[in-house]
Amino acid sequence: MLSNDVLDVAEDLAERVAREAGVVIREAFGKKKKATVTKTSDADLVTETDQECERIIVRKIKETFPRHKYIGEEEVSATGVMPALTDEPTWMIDPVDGTTNFVHSFPFVCVSIGLCIGKRPVLGVVYNPILDELFKAREGRGATLNGVHIAVSGTSELKKAVFATEIGTKRDQGTIDSTYGRVSALTQASRAVRMCGSCACNMTSVACGRLDGFYEFGFGGPWDVAAAACIVREAGGQVLDPTGIAFDVMSRRVLSASNRGLGGEMARILNEVSPSPSDPPVPLQN
Repeated sequence: MLSNDVLDVAEDLAERVAREAGVVIREAFGKKKKATVTKTSDADLVTETDQECERIIVRKIKETFPRHKYIGEEEVSATGVMPALTDEPTWMIDPVDGTTNFVHSFPFVCVSIGLCIGKRPVLGVVYNPILDELFKAREGRGATLNGVHIAVSGTSELKKAVFATEIGTKRDQGTIDSTYGRVSALTQASRAVRMCGSCACNMTSVACGRLDGFYEFGFGGPWDVAAAACIVREAGGQVLDPTGIAFDVMSRRVLSASNRGLGGEMARILNEVSPSPSDPPVPLQN
């Protein structure tokens, strides 16, 4: 484990580079953007801004912590190789979470920077430069939004809950059937459903009580959830696998909720729907 002094430096660094990347995003937001599709889907986009922001973030982290590891969305997209997660300090970086939103000037766009130690997220910064909202958390120290402490909602009954999810980038019929089956099942049991187009924005909305729950299967990678998972937990919420078992940051599966009861009820309903052929496998438990 890193000392508190080193974690202080890491926390300050994460906020600083998130804001620097945010300036790049904000300046490009209202302009015409050139986007290309990724190797995995015509619905999954990447822009020059994604790549520029990741270069800024990774360079500053390497300058300060040259021995730390990192897993960044754009590098993994370019190489097609997902590094293995070890117990060593590992930064997980999504320079523009919500790239499709960014391309279409829809304001749910954020920089997500998480630090994992012992395969567990211990530090997270999520910054939406369009709304100027900076969420931050560090293990054992609570979570904040623009410097003010936040907490999850007190909602414990699913029928009173507003939850969120995302459709994802897969367009085969089996995935679509399962995806909408899950949405239908939870919608019937809850108050409302929302989709904002950013995994990290959805999870931080759970952390500050705007949403009561969120789930998603098959998002891009650990960079989408590492920072936000720390923020939700430090805000008093729960982060788990959609089956109800322990959360694995590398699994590309997540369910976050305001409390254990609500999370368990969401997981129960999700498990009653036939899985999608594109669902990532359920993580192995130690």
